[in-house]
Amino acid sequence: MTKAQTKAADLTAQAKEGLSDIQTRAKTAFDKGSEIATDMGEFTKGNVEAVVESGKILASGMQDMAKGYIAEGKTAVETMTADVKDVAAVKSPTEFVELQSKIVSRNFDATVATFSKNTETMLKLANDAFAPLSGRMSLAMEKVRKAA
Repeated sequence: MTKAQTKAADLTAQAKEGLSDIQTRAKTAFDKGSEIATDMGEFTKGNVEAVVESGKILASGMQDMAKGYIAEGKTAVETMTADVKDVAAVKSPTEFVELQSKIVSRNFDATVATFSKNTETMLKLANDAFAPLSGRMSLAMEKVRKAA
């Protein structure tokens, strides 16, 4: 082999090696990109599932609260009807004042109790509905920490 042929063979070998290295790097980059895209797809799917679950919890809780409000309304109407009958049966101003005092006290206590119960129910519902989203946020932060 002549010096020119040897040099040409060396250049050819170097070119083949360089192209092979480029192909290997490109394949590695493509594989890594595909893996990242798959991970992102799965992560996004998880986020959508969390939003759907959160919506289901919220809808169910709101439905339960509405049923409670309807029951409270029925009870209030029944109580008011009984109070009207009691007021109609009053025979003296003293008896009226005593009855009125009893009604006001009972209604105040019932209002405070209902307000407290409804506030607790709303807070619990908010926490329950936010739980799936909170879990996804925690997972996202964990992924960010691992990537950093």
